Amino acid sequence: MEDLHRLYPIGIQTFSEIREENYLYIDKTEYVYRMTHFSSKYMFLSRPRRFGKSLLTSTLHSYFSGRKELFHGLAIEKLEKEWTEYPVLHFDMSTAKHVDKEQLLQELNLKLANYESFYGKDKEEVNPNQRLMGVIKRAYKQTGKKVVVLIDEYDAPLLDVMHERENLHVLRNIMRNFYSPLKACDPYLRYVFLTGITKFSQLSIFSELNNIKNVSMDESYAAICGITQDEMLTQMKDDIEQLAKKMDVGFEEVVVKLKENYDG
Repeated sequence: MEDLHRLYPIGIQTFSEIREENYLYIDKTEYVYRMTHFSSKYMFLSRPRRFGKSLLTSTLHSYFSGRKELFHGLAIEKLEKEWTEYPVLHFDMSTAKHVDKEQLLQELNLKLANYESFYGKDKEEVNPNQRLMGVIKRAYKQTGKKVVVLIDEYDAPLLDVMHERENLHVLRNIMRNFYSPLKACDPYLRYVFLTGITKFSQLSIFSELNNIKNVSMDESYAAICGITQDEMLTQMKDDIEQLAKKMDVGFEEVVVKLKENYDG
């Protein structure tokens, strides 16, 4: 059997890099199509750390950016017929860990300023919620396309202060203020997707946004992150066969050893 030497994307969570550099990608794009066409306009997914949430969010970013070339050979290539390019606002809140009030506001300022450099800013927009609403409306007006908002690890700024009542209250109010336009901007939004570790109802951030569909425990999306045994035996079959050859053991024995190391 020919040596494959396929590269594995250890620590890489950017979909475009994985595809452009020909790393192994476990095809989750059928889920991407389903969740963006047949589910709620507002979706939330909770998974533990290092479970693929950021890669999924990055995949959505590439999809909504209309980058059809990145999806060649994947399931969604046969499903999607239009490949519309939408304006995408992608906020990775993992950069706002271990912060106080001023640091959190500074992080939000940098994230918003990045998009304001593309879509402009009204001088009367001062607070994070006003600026986010302004960016969404201008992106919609300038492109003629509804806006996609992706928020990865929405709860990152709050996890370290969960047991600090005063700090939690202050930071939670800042984040609640920042996310508040998502309901008011509904006419301008094509899709909103949020990921996190904690269920959003636990942090009381989205009390106004009561139409988020939580698919965290939805059986039809159970395999949206991670690698299932079926995916391993199909999409990684050649890799496992090569590993078995190198270890001089049978295919099934390698599968058992992989499950012992990684299952669950």
